[in-house]
Amino acid sequence: MKSCFPIVELGKHVRQVSQRNRAEANVEVFSVTNSEGFTKSTDYFSKEVFSKDVSNYKVVSPGQFAYNPSRINVGSIDYLRHEHPVLVSPLYIVFEGSKDLHADYLLRYLKSEWGNAQIRANTEGAVRDSLKFKGLERISLPLPPLDDQIRIANLLGKVEGLIAQRELHLQQLDDLLKSVFLEMFGDPVRNEKGWDKARFSDLLTDIESGKSPKCEARQADPDEWGVLKLGAVTRCKFDEAENKALPKDVSPSVRDEVKAGDLLFSRKNTYELVAACAYVFNTREKLLMPDLIFRFAFKEDAEINPIFIWKLLTCDSQRKAIQSLAAGAAGSMPNISKANLKAVRLPTPPILLQNEFATIVEKVEALKSRYQESLTDLEALYGALSQQAFKGELDLSRVALPAAPSEEESPVAAVVPASITTLGIDLPETDLLLPALQDRTQLAPLLRCWLEAYFTKLGGGAFSLERFIAAAQNRLAERHPDNDFELRASDYEHVKAWVFEALDSGRLRQERNQVYCVIETKEAVLGNFIELKASEA
Repeated sequence: MKSCFPIVELGKHVRQVSQRNRAEANVEVFSVTNSEGFTKSTDYFSKEVFSKDVSNYKVVSPGQFAYNPSRINVGSIDYLRHEHPVLVSPLYIVFEGSKDLHADYLLRYLKSEWGNAQIRANTEGAVRDSLKFKGLERISLPLPPLDDQIRIANLLGKVEGLIAQRELHLQQLDDLLKSVFLEMFGDPVRNEKGWDKARFSDLLTDIESGKSPKCEARQADPDEWGVLKLGAVTRCKFDEAENKALPKDVSPSVRDEVKAGDLLFSRKNTYELVAACAYVFNTREKLLMPDLIFRFAFKEDAEINPIFIWKLLTCDSQRKAIQSLAAGAAGSMPNISKANLKAVRLPTPPILLQNEFATIVEKVEALKSRYQESLTDLEALYGALSQQAFKGELDLSRVALPAAPSEEESPVAAVVPASITTLGIDLPETDLLLPALQDRTQLAPLLRCWLEAYFTKLGGGAFSLERFIAAAQNRLAERHPDNDFELRASDYEHVKAWVFEALDSGRLRQERNQVYCVIETKEAVLGNFIELKASEA
């Protein structure tokens, strides 16, 4: 590793801490996860998994690091940002950094490609690799001056914030589709809407499966034949990158090639992952199904939309019902047989309703695809920026130090006053307001009225969902201060419905907005972000 900064051994700047809970103080037990960092154990595991006797548990004080020695390689390390100490398992290693080491900088380095390579190089263990504290001490670290550490951490943190925002948008769109499905069709297992049910076998001409020849460990090149891995459908969305190259001396079974419009299903996996289902909107050529993945071929007269079946089979209650059919010998992965799958009875709403829902799905998936593209660009940018930062190749003189939060502000994010958030949004008086306050079912007409008023004021400006919601809540409180009416998450669906209608009609349009940073005195694009703007008349 080469860097313009001095390379030091981490052991010279950290100290192990091993304070036990001997006083048995009433302190909460936490875990450290790779995705969320310090997390209350009961929240993460949904049950109490730690010992009743926590006297031997380790105490972590604010600012101290903790990590699971056998999981740090996947990012299970964090420092405590809470105001009060917490407990962690005795298996964890706890340490603290010296005053010349910024916690955010160290955390981002250890989670970087370089840092992870250092972690792997210093692990040991006969059965499972583990990073003991003496291994952590041997890790090499580029150490710029403290102010530059803060600048680097702040810059990378901003990109992380954009990544988190894009991930949130994707999750919100997934939640929207789940909400629309349940509103249109109800729960498929309870079937409270009383739809007719049919055996899966009555809807299909066949359940097809491919072959699993011994493949090369690498991913197939675009012009090569490849065989899908289970990861291609595990997340219930198709990922063509999850494949292995078919050896050149093996002839492909062309009938097993995956095509756009296919509905794929994983018949074998762990109990948590089995019965994953993914619809193929588009795919590269020369990809084959393995024998662990089924493809459903529907009868022409079955009046079934495959996109509807996709969302039906991935609905939580229906998927759990199908997972319960999985069986397997001790020590092997559970498997769902074709016979058991064909016997499943599924609700079959009218085809027109299925098609209406499928149209909504296609529009949302198209928007998700753009968001995913932006997320991929951001993640690639983060990797490039972090490498340049740790090599000392960024022009940090152009990066300002973050302002220290005041006593009133949260150390994570300051709250924006409603008067600033709603600046420039004038929502009119309307007779629709009082009925909405008295009956929440009358809220949709009120929000649509205010959305139209907001839209007319935009000209060609940007539409902000957050600013509109804040303005609406502010208006409610302003006109009826004695009423504690608050907008709920479910009320946002009315606004989202209006936004999708406006996008469909062309009244709103999506534009790419670029964000910049300075690298070596040159402006570099942080990424392209989708912004909603009103179409000018």
